[in-house]
Amino acid sequence: MKYTRLTKEQFEELHKEFITFLATQSITADEWEKIKKEQPEVAEQELDIFSDLVWEGVLQKATYLENLAPQQLFLFKIEETSMQLILIKVLDESKDITTAEGYQWLQQNYMNDSVEFFEATKEFSADKNADIFSLIQQGAIITKGELFQFFEKLVG
Repeated sequence: MKYTRLTKEQFEELHKEFITFLATQSITADEWEKIKKEQPEVAEQELDIFSDLVWEGVLQKATYLENLAPQQLFLFKIEETSMQLILIKVLDESKDITTAEGYQWLQQNYMNDSVEFFEATKEFSADKNADIFSLIQQGAIITKGELFQFFEKLVG
């Protein structure tokens, strides 16, 4: 398995897609029930393969990621061969931007001397999707990029 298995909730959400996936392998609902009972290792493999296919699709479509820490906000823009990073660092350790109050403070004070901006670009490895997935495992979430675009105008 290349990524991680989808959660039970994610499988429930993707129930129709999973049925289609099984159908592409000529596995009927009855056969699936039989496989789960008599060949649980095969069922596990099918779940893993489906999970990887879903992750591949999601990762290929990801354009922006955000990762929020108490004093840092990492904003990523995914491009063809590299990713851009805008890092917003809050120097005042009494501010925690993972809280509603701290985030509101950042919105009102991003031009304050206690907020620093950094920019970087990093080339992807041979496996771009694995690089993106690694960021997600570290806490990044896929977004529409509004924050990246806002701060890109300020630092650009």
